[in-house]
Amino acid sequence: MATYSLDRFSFLVVEDSLYLRSLINQSLNALGIGTIRSVDHGGEAIDVLRLMKNDPMRAGIMNVDVIMSNWQMSPVDGLMLLRWVRRHKESPDRFIPFIMVTGHADPPSVSQARDLGVTEMIAKPFSAQSIAARVLQVIDRPRQFLHTADYFGPDRRRRHDTPRGGERRILAEEDIEVVHVNRA
Repeated sequence: MATYSLDRFSFLVVEDSLYLRSLINQSLNALGIGTIRSVDHGGEAIDVLRLMKNDPMRAGIMNVDVIMSNWQMSPVDGLMLLRWVRRHKESPDRFIPFIMVTGHADPPSVSQARDLGVTEMIAKPFSAQSIAARVLQVIDRPRQFLHTADYFGPDRRRRHDTPRGGERRILAEEDIEVVHVNRA
């Protein structure tokens, strides 16, 4: 594993529980993350992202490198925030890595978040090591973004080998537009 200096990274932490927000912030501080901005729910995160785009000095943050959000919050939950980040025209960065922290780790919920464009997921209860692992995953293995008729987000395939039983995707290769390629 490579050693990184993460003091220039900025995170937006979206968590309604003060206790969990404190644990996430402490874990990110322990990793050496330089700037951490925390808000209570997805609506506040959207407000911060809009303000950051229009007036970063007033927002108190110049940019956000990673969003780490709880799934279940009120009034705007993590899925609604994710949908806004990936699809809304006012989103400052549709390609931003988005880490979802959730107690919904069952396959249908994971599929739902994946289909909306989540980059990584952390299941509750979490540890500082699981947070570190996901942050390093985002840094070490960035995924290209795909744009199809019904999906925009990071490539959902992690393995790049030939599937057993042949190709089962319905779309032809020319129907898929790769909008970001990792050149590392």
